[in-house]
Amino acid sequence: MEKTQLRRQLANIRQSLFDQGFLDEQFVQLEELQDDANPNFVEEIVTLYYRDSSRLILSIEQALQKSPLDFNKLDALMHQFKGSSSSIGAKKVKAECTQLREYCKAGSGEGCMRTFQQLKKEYTSLRKKLEAYFQLARQAGPMESACRPK
Repeated sequence: MEKTQLRRQLANIRQSLFDQGFLDEQFVQLEELQDDANPNFVEEIVTLYYRDSSRLILSIEQALQKSPLDFNKLDALMHQFKGSSSSIGAKKVKAECTQLREYCKAGSGEGCMRTFQQLKKEYTSLRKKLEAYFQLARQAGPMESACRPK
């Protein structure tokens, strides 16, 4: 496939990530920090996010297995996870973090468990989509510059 087609396909995938609500403006801001000196900046940041957040998810799973639930500890973990998700523009993941924190404040263990399952689905779905996006981006080569989603 030629570079022009790859870039067009890449732009379409990127746009769909915004249209489907997976990413927000923060992702664009990360792209704006990428330049010739660091052409893989966004991919590196997202890779760090997934490496660090996988440890957080494990901690959250462990906290959810405790009886009784320590809602304060769980809320603190979710606050951290929400912050790191916000930093890459993971819109759906951030929304699930917000919901789970509300269940922590309400003391609803069932709500926390249910929302955590949904959070993991959104997290995994975004990861797969971004991995495919970055793989195609490597094939397409450097882009000219970041642009705002439509």
